Amino acid sequence: MLMKNHVYICRSIKNDHSFGIYYGENPLKFSFPLLLLELSFLVVITRIVRLVLKPLRQPKVISQIIGGIILGPSVLSRSKKFQAYMFPDNARFVIENLGIIGFLYFLFITGVKMDISSIKKADKKHWWIAIIGVLVPLFCSVGTAFLQRESLDEELTKLSSIWGITASLSMTSFPVLYPIMKELNLLSSEIGRIALNTALIGDVIGMNGVTVFEASKQGEHRTIAALWYIISLIVVLASIFGGVRQFMFWIIRTTPVGKPVDQIYVITILLGVMVSAFFADFFGLAIANAPLWLGLAVPEGPPLGAILVEKSETILTDILMPFSFMYLGMITDFSSMAGQWSHLQPLLLMVLVGYVMKLVSTLVAARLCDMTIRDSLTLSLIMSLRGEVEFLLFMHWMDFQMIGQPQFTIMVVSSIFITAVATPLISILHDPTRPYMVNKRRNIQHAPANTELHIVACIYDEANLYGLMKLLELSNPTVDSPFCVHALCLIELVGRANPVFIDHEKEEEEGAKQCKFSSVHTALKIFQDARGEYIKMHSYTAIAYKRSMYQDICELALSKQACLIILPLHKTMSESMNVTKEIIKQSSQSISSNVLAHAPCSVGVLVDKIPFQSLVPGVLTSSMHHFVVLFLGGADSREALSYADRAAGSPDISLTVIRFLAYENEGDILIEKKLDDQLVTWFWVKNEGNNRVVYREAIVKNGEETISIIQAMNKECYDLWIVGRNQTVNHILLQGLTSWSQDNELGVIGEYISSNDFGSKGSVLVVQQQVLRGQRRVQVV
Repeated sequence: MLMKNHVYICRSIKNDHSFGIYYGENPLKFSFPLLLLELSFLVVITRIVRLVLKPLRQPKVISQIIGGIILGPSVLSRSKKFQAYMFPDNARFVIENLGIIGFLYFLFITGVKMDISSIKKADKKHWWIAIIGVLVPLFCSVGTAFLQRESLDEELTKLSSIWGITASLSMTSFPVLYPIMKELNLLSSEIGRIALNTALIGDVIGMNGVTVFEASKQGEHRTIAALWYIISLIVVLASIFGGVRQFMFWIIRTTPVGKPVDQIYVITILLGVMVSAFFADFFGLAIANAPLWLGLAVPEGPPLGAILVEKSETILTDILMPFSFMYLGMITDFSSMAGQWSHLQPLLLMVLVGYVMKLVSTLVAARLCDMTIRDSLTLSLIMSLRGEVEFLLFMHWMDFQMIGQPQFTIMVVSSIFITAVATPLISILHDPTRPYMVNKRRNIQHAPANTELHIVACIYDEANLYGLMKLLELSNPTVDSPFCVHALCLIELVGRANPVFIDHEKEEEEGAKQCKFSSVHTALKIFQDARGEYIKMHSYTAIAYKRSMYQDICELALSKQACLIILPLHKTMSESMNVTKEIIKQSSQSISSNVLAHAPCSVGVLVDKIPFQSLVPGVLTSSMHHFVVLFLGGADSREALSYADRAAGSPDISLTVIRFLAYENEGDILIEKKLDDQLVTWFWVKNEGNNRVVYREAIVKNGEETISIIQAMNKECYDLWIVGRNQTVNHILLQGLTSWSQDNELGVIGEYISSNDFGSKGSVLVVQQQVLRGQRRVQVV
């Protein structure tokens, strides 16, 4: 319909939902079923792309972007029929708005996780790397823009446009780096901490750069508009950080300790994201800025920050962000670049200069700060990553009509290319476990006599304390051979992005505020005072994701030259209606498996079955304790026997050692058998006159006989069962038992004696001897 030179399109109004195909209606002619189909189609395509790109070590964001592009006019929507069917005229409006909402909440949640205050603790080298990594590509890109100014489009020749583009090329966005580094499991590594701090500093610089760009754009037509922009910016920032942030602190103060934040406050803050975006748009500010500022205003961590992330992250990731990438794919059109090379060439040159100089400047700055070439290159690649924030800026430039669809497409493609190339190179160059494996022996068996023994003791909660303290006290620390125990409390990182490692001796006041384990540290101090002559306690707290906690544990053990890491694997036995229930903490199992795989020293997995008891001032509740060692041969059994020999020196310990041997030496490995014989002979000669030590040998033909002997031993009451983890030296001893093992952390025998089926109330210590760098780690059966 044409009326007064304007085109009007008349459409019939239909309900959102159809009555169904049985009424002769096509559900896809209705808006809501079509929306669900679009979302489902994108998710399926994204998962397929993710599966295809997984061998290439591509991050999740690349699969999501490619999925959106496949749905867009570059691939499937090039078909007019497909586009008309899947994306009718009114569908673009819905997808665009849902996509923008997805980006708003993405920036808000990222802001909640960011801890700007950590900039105060950043080293000087972080500042130098960030500043050089921003200024050098900025100046080089600006110089390139002025050299190519005559070839640029008219809108791009303006100073404000040049500043906006070059500033975006030089900055590194924390919201982009964080999820990719989380996928690569680099957050708790040294290079990861440097990258996060550097990105935070770069973001602060970048925010100021974006502010200058926005103000200059506002003042292009009316100078007074730039002034009003600055005034509006100050008002919005003051309202968020001066008013809303104080309201959030009031919420935290009124929330009882240990209780979740009231649901009404969570909903109010999440709705506040939309309100803040409205006022930002109302005052002419970039619509995405206010949600990011609001996220930064949220006090980090529990209880408020944690619950906001918990309540919204799944919906954001699985529902809203797919629409964001769908919208991105709809405005990315490869065909639009056809015949536009003369206009695109100068812009592409600016982009290439910016990216290359970002890479080179960060590399040089890192080398000047005494980082290795390998780590410097890895850091420079990390700081070159591009993603959601850059795409949002590109869309913002289209709104300003700075760039058109061809320019937008080439910048999206260049960003995809940089991230797709950099990510697998990062994973190849930097293995976060590489520094932990060492060539020097750090275990109990080879520890010199009459020297201080360094131990890293991990604590998940207060329930671990009694078993840990009891084990330390019964391990026979002496004046000549004292223990230096590094107690590491492990807290899962929730509601923030930056992992935190606290040394409570250096940051006692700050650590007490940040750590929920203040009672644990108090108990450790009292325990040290009671045994101060023999045991020195040092307290630490690591706040990290479960997946990367092993890095903090291994790093601490490496730096303190520990001989043993003690990991609790908590199991309790409870009787209810004649049904025995076993409760296992799965998180501690995953952490234990990673530590066992990468530890720089020996590891002891402690399965403590003793109920939680009062810890101080006395730990031991009985005068005599009975230990038993199940010696099946191999390095781990030798380490277990070495530990038991140390404990046997205590007058409060009675020790029984059972050595299992194969009938007629079948299946023995000569070298391992010789090493076993040497250690057992030394042990027996040393303790021959000790009536508290009993040594026996058992000849078995298969695993069934091994289990029968262990079951017979359970008639005696043992307080601690000690066994080597890896029992593969002689397969005859475990023949027929390999299918029993479910927990690789404990091995076959360790799992059996710690299970409720075995029925022992004694705790279990499963020992793995240190595996040296380059040494082949034998598979546990």
